[in-house]
Amino acid sequence: MSDNAVQRFLFKELNIRGQHIRLQESWQKMVTDRHYPQPIIKLLGELTAMSVLMANGMKHQGRITFQVQGSGPVTLLVVEVTHDLKIRGVAKTNQTVGEQTSLDELLGDGQILMTLENTQTNHHFQSFVPREGHSISEAFEAFLSQSEQLPSKIWLAADEAHIGGVMIQKMPETDKHDEDGWDRITHLTTTVQDDELLNLQAEELLHRLFHEETIELFKEEEVIYECPQDRECVEAMLKSLGEEELRRLLEEQGEIVIHNEICNFHMRFNAEDIDALFTDQKKDDDVSTTLQ
Repeated sequence: MSDNAVQRFLFKELNIRGQHIRLQESWQKMVTDRHYPQPIIKLLGELTAMSVLMANGMKHQGRITFQVQGSGPVTLLVVEVTHDLKIRGVAKTNQTVGEQTSLDELLGDGQILMTLENTQTNHHFQSFVPREGHSISEAFEAFLSQSEQLPSKIWLAADEAHIGGVMIQKMPETDKHDEDGWDRITHLTTTVQDDELLNLQAEELLHRLFHEETIELFKEEEVIYECPQDRECVEAMLKSLGEEELRRLLEEQGEIVIHNEICNFHMRFNAEDIDALFTDQKKDDDVSTTLQ
């Protein structure tokens, strides 16, 4: 069993579906050297967990991106999850974060924008997640219940070492199987504690909560953190600025430093790097001219 996985499950006799997520190493890599205060860890971690739950089972190649630009202490929050469950994300603040815990306190008037990208068709779909309730869980319960027409209940938790969560959804045929089934499962799940979400894997947690129910647990899907340092992409961006502009920046600053905020790394370019960049470009131009 993996410590970095999301797993679907089904209450076979009730026609209620669910997902369990617990991330350790992949989440730790995402927040390494970020030095986020606890309220930001909680907010970013819960949004990351929710993003994975929604990306799990995507039927096309692409990604889900959630972005928030707010007027509160958190000015920017971005989480990306690909169809094969590779995650990355970042949070930015403009002031010291105190004991704020609600979405309103942390984000001000910021809206949660979801972008669903299909890389096969180059199609993008965007939608706002309504800021209902005071937490990520409550906001997405409302969003999923409205957008998918499936009543949904979500429990999420996050600290510096782990993120965890459980989501259950009522299917159209649920009441025909057992008219009290949804209320019973919801009531049982409300007893879950944060430390159980953070520390227990799916099988153990589901047995602890629902030992009298018949549950089918499906194959777990691994979630990894991936944020490659693509130097070629950065070099292409620098070339687009033009040699004259880069020489000016070098003269002013001594070196050009590119900070990738979402991946939290720096790339530094000195005069020799810029010389090499445009020497290579001139060679490519000469070859192109000769071929013509």
